[in-house]
Amino acid sequence: MERNPVGKLLLFGATGDLAKRMLLPSLYGLHADGLLPEGLTITGSARGDLTDDQFRDAVRKALDEFLPADRKDESALSSFLQRVFFQPVDLSDPSTFQALADKIGDVSGGLAIYLSTAPSLFEPAVKGLQSVGLAGETVRIGLEKPLGYDLESSREINDTVSAVFPEDRIFRIDHYLGKETVQNILALRFGNSMFEPIWNAQGIDNVQITIAETVGLEDRAGYYEGAGALRDMVANHMLQLVALIAMEPPALYDGTAIRDEKAKVFRSMRHLTPEQVPQNTVTGQYEEGAVGGKVVKGYDAELGYDSDVETFVAIKAHIDNWRWQGVPFYLRTGKRMAKRRSEIAIQFKPVPHSMFSGRGGVLQPNTLIIRLQPEEYIQLLVMTKEPGLDRDGLKLREVPLNLSLDAEFAGKRRRIAYERLLLDLIEGDQTLFVRRDEVEAQWKWIDAIRAGWAANQTKPKHYAAGTWGPAGAIALTERDNVTWQDD
Repeated sequence: MERNPVGKLLLFGATGDLAKRMLLPSLYGLHADGLLPEGLTITGSARGDLTDDQFRDAVRKALDEFLPADRKDESALSSFLQRVFFQPVDLSDPSTFQALADKIGDVSGGLAIYLSTAPSLFEPAVKGLQSVGLAGETVRIGLEKPLGYDLESSREINDTVSAVFPEDRIFRIDHYLGKETVQNILALRFGNSMFEPIWNAQGIDNVQITIAETVGLEDRAGYYEGAGALRDMVANHMLQLVALIAMEPPALYDGTAIRDEKAKVFRSMRHLTPEQVPQNTVTGQYEEGAVGGKVVKGYDAELGYDSDVETFVAIKAHIDNWRWQGVPFYLRTGKRMAKRRSEIAIQFKPVPHSMFSGRGGVLQPNTLIIRLQPEEYIQLLVMTKEPGLDRDGLKLREVPLNLSLDAEFAGKRRRIAYERLLLDLIEGDQTLFVRRDEVEAQWKWIDAIRAGWAANQTKPKHYAAGTWGPAGAIALTERDNVTWQDD
């Protein structure tokens, strides 16, 4: 696509944790590799009253803490800091925006804004920007999640932003879409002819998507208590993975074609009725257990009070269209799980007839595993013959065919997902950002599940920290003679 780089970047929330851990290291990495537009300035903004030099000192400290040792270069760091400025703004106080506009100066060369703030501040932020001329045709805006907590609140946020910025200048961020392996789903599906003929209900038995974390609340208690696992992980990251697996082949690799196909998937997802929710969803909350050999507290103990918020959810989902009719998509995510893992397992249907008997063993259906983290690899499980003279017949065994992206591309630097997304924001490429109709279709599906939980007065079942969740999650798949990929 034609890229249209801006000359200035405005970063709200510049002193926050996300900026320190991800955004500033990503921008430095782009700068060090010569990928930022020449002359691009980066203006940070937050409520703290810092001078440019004080902010540069804070940036240097953050980079020293969060950059890997092999990426630290004093010359690159010094030149990067010359791009960096700071202007305090209180987003709830309209009078503070004029000083920001004066600091930013002329935006005829293009301005990209990254709004990493609480959603409650989106409305005063965009109105304040508009009031001082920082929302014109040369300005685009990136929005960090969460974008609401249900369909109604999401629409309110989108209405607020779209009243000032048109859709083609709004970049809704889901950092999972910036991950290398997530984009490899598109390369795997549409760059190889072998998969497409069986990538459908005739060839695939089920799809499993797991995002498991070993951490607990950390410093997110306030946010997580108002969100829970369904809103925090399923409503964005997991449904985006579903869409990439299930979408029809786009005509082109561009923002419109890809997002058109993803939106069709979300509109085709079967909405669960309150009567169907108990049979198709499982909720859980971790209690005391052992993770990594250490005893950890339960969720309620970490909070300091009793809560009914789910830290685990498993869902059996269906996509009602020609390609996927009858194929279950099993989604599972949780905190304080047995292992940290994000992966997609696509289990193909078994062969229609086995000619092997006796010592041949039981044929296992082929499974394609796409591991997103902590390692990055693609693995295809296939049946093969064990070595031997085979006097009593062939003996078969399942073995993996591995493509390790870490090993295969060892000479290539593995980039932070935010590096790609920030560069795309700066250059105006919307391909890996989420469109409004996608967001609203996702929330409609999520809201139906939450309505079912409320109607059935569903409470999360407890599971010990360090396990794979409540027993009901196992039963969810076992009823269909399917087993979670937990190896």
